[in-house]
Amino acid sequence: MVSVNLEAKKTVDLMIKNADELNIKIEELGNGSTVIDAGVNVDGSFKAGELYTKVCLGGLADVGISIPADLSQNFALPSVKIKTDSPAISTLGSQKAGWSVSVGDFFALGSGPARALAKKPAETYEEIGYGDDADIAILTLEADNLPGVDVTDAIAKECGVSPENVYILVAPTASIVGSIQIAGRVVENGTYKMLEALHFDVRKVKYAAGIAPIAPVDPDGLKAMGKTNDAVLFGGRTYYYIESDENDDLAEIAKKLPASASEGYGKPFYEIFKEAEYDFYKIDKGMFAPAEVVINDLRTGEIFRAGKMNMELLMKSFDVKS
Repeated sequence: MVSVNLEAKKTVDLMIKNADELNIKIEELGNGSTVIDAGVNVDGSFKAGELYTKVCLGGLADVGISIPADLSQNFALPSVKIKTDSPAISTLGSQKAGWSVSVGDFFALGSGPARALAKKPAETYEEIGYGDDADIAILTLEADNLPGVDVTDAIAKECGVSPENVYILVAPTASIVGSIQIAGRVVENGTYKMLEALHFDVRKVKYAAGIAPIAPVDPDGLKAMGKTNDAVLFGGRTYYYIESDENDDLAEIAKKLPASASEGYGKPFYEIFKEAEYDFYKIDKGMFAPAEVVINDLRTGEIFRAGKMNMELLMKSFDVKS
């Protein structure tokens, strides 16, 4: 079976080789582990964001940036495009932010291939029938600070690899790479909801694609978190190609999948987060979904479409001055 860590390592090597051009910084820690700063103490870049997103997806997706994406007649933003022939593995087996890395005073949400070694969380890998046994571990962290030796030692131990084979990529939410990689979760938000909220076997999703606008960078981390989520909730469009069984109701899946099907839909995410006292667990998880969904039933040839882009809420979230 394909290794998301070995596939992602190809992109990591490219980032290391072209660090200056990408406006990123490479640091080797005392234990031999490698930290790639993509936005904490450096500016990052569009290309760094593309490559970072590809690493999140375990190297099993094509990632590009479309300029511009026409969100309305008078408003357009660059957008991230995702295409993958391994949707369950690339999104849920790698990209999903399923690892809360907490070591001493350091905390960050972890995404990427190393999750498949540490089985974070184990139930996800049981449900998609995937595991990795590579001898290298690659993790991406959404954080404002860089990890130290204690963090990379802990990650190495969880993954069962040597510290010198650990590669950590870091980008804050409030950075260009952060905005890009979160928009790049547009396909994953749909597969996540299929599995977690609709209890659909995502292994039946054979191909997937999506596009979402890149949220404007906001120096306020909490506001940036709201805007980047809204880019997908209100502006994300996804396409899923599903090999259905006769008892699968893909029309119902499509109807329930968009963000607008959630009871909490109707406000920018930052407002919802404040009302939930900044506790993600108080928010309806069905909210984390793309704005628009198109499903192609590969067994019957039928097409199902649901949801739509919400320009009013997107422009409100982005605080667009016109």
